[in-house]
Amino acid sequence: MSSQNSLFQTNLKRRRKIENIFRLISMTITWASVLILFVLLTHVTLEGFHRLNLGFLQNFPSRFPDKAGLKSALYGSVWLISMIFIISVPLGTASAIYLEEYEKKGPLGKFIEINISNLAGVPSIVYGILGLVIFVRFMGLGRSVLAGSLTMSLLILPVIIIAAREALRAVPQSIRHGAYALGATKWQTIVHHVLPASTPGILTGVILAMSRAIGETAPLIMIGALTYVAFIPEGPMDSFTALPIQIFNWASRPQAEFQSVAAAGIIVLLGVLLLMNAAAVIIRNYFQRKYKW
Repeated sequence: MSSQNSLFQTNLKRRRKIENIFRLISMTITWASVLILFVLLTHVTLEGFHRLNLGFLQNFPSRFPDKAGLKSALYGSVWLISMIFIISVPLGTASAIYLEEYEKKGPLGKFIEINISNLAGVPSIVYGILGLVIFVRFMGLGRSVLAGSLTMSLLILPVIIIAAREALRAVPQSIRHGAYALGATKWQTIVHHVLPASTPGILTGVILAMSRAIGETAPLIMIGALTYVAFIPEGPMDSFTALPIQIFNWASRPQAEFQSVAAAGIIVLLGVLLLMNAAAVIIRNYFQRKYKW
């Protein structure tokens, strides 16, 4: 008995030692990442903050750093994000509802699940090639806002579908059973009970997906988004540029003055991203307070 107790104590000490080592490694990696992020944000802020003014947001791009602005890229990003939201959120949510509530758990359902999970990890440049072939050339949409929105929607749809399915799966079965017991149909149960209760989880996935979409550059470059635009898009078929494209254009220039202009553009992009996330978080928290189980 004493030998077993001694062996148990030895194993316990070894496990605790391994646990402490793992905790130290995890903490070191986490704080190193935070430190790197802090250094990058500090460098960008110091480099570009003095460039931020009202003229920077109202001027069009220019070959002169002092006159360069983000007006066309800012409006292009607003157009792009708005259309991506209109296309991807309803389509992704509807797909998740079908796969989770209607699709039978058979080989076809597993095949679809595996492919959606794989698509979520595909590099963004692949979606750019797909958008170039299908939307720009085959469908003849050209270098338009609509082509860019459809391409970026393909990019974020797997993320939205996966997050929405997890949110629907998290709704307790008792809510469904209670609705069925009162005579509600499956569609009524989903629309009036399951979907409102899962909205906070769905919005979390939407926040992550839209955050990725607004910062992606490779797919837009692939479909031929313009790097210099001196006009504001007025419709979905107009040519456009976006904040990541404009920042990439400035950062790739050899003049040192454009580096600070690019840093200012990064600050504006981060500000737009934070505003989007804040609005989505407020809506999500509202639904979390409204629907509790």
